[in-house]
Amino acid sequence: MKQQITRDMTIEEIFTCFPQKSQKLAQEMTNSGLHCVGCSASTWETVEAGMYSHGMTDEMIDGLLSRLNKILSEKEDLSTITITEKAAKKFKEILEDEEKTGWGLRFGEKAAGCSGFEYFLDFSEKATLNDHVIESNGIQIHINQKSVERLMGSVIDYVDGLQGAGFKISNPNVKSSCGCGTSHGY
Repeated sequence: MKQQITRDMTIEEIFTCFPQKSQKLAQEMTNSGLHCVGCSASTWETVEAGMYSHGMTDEMIDGLLSRLNKILSEKEDLSTITITEKAAKKFKEILEDEEKTGWGLRFGEKAAGCSGFEYFLDFSEKATLNDHVIESNGIQIHINQKSVERLMGSVIDYVDGLQGAGFKISNPNVKSSCGCGTSHGY
């Protein structure tokens, strides 16, 4: 049986046990009003204690745990990189605003943060000879060949929540992440 997220786990434990899903899990917790993600309390305070301290009910805790465990059960396609429909639509809107309609999305990573790497997204007028190209939801994604193996299986999504909006990346190859879920290691 797969490990589940429970009331008695700390945020730190969750990110340690499930680093490959840390971005999605962090976003779901934050959207639910649990702002302990990245907080020093996350190392010792349980999900239950954190939610109670924010005035949440048992039903709200059970709802969050259900949504978090649903995220854990989502299957990844390790043979490609996917941009969700919502993210593709937003990227196309940005391209139009920037007068770059038809350009691709450069997806990569750089050495940074406390866990080793951070993702980056940028405009890409055309692929280079060193790029691996994947098409997803009408968007051409350009990835440097050196990063392909680590990035395959990633899902690029666009979220709009209480703590702001932006592109979020989930990568099943990640083995560790920092407490705030912004940097990762392999």
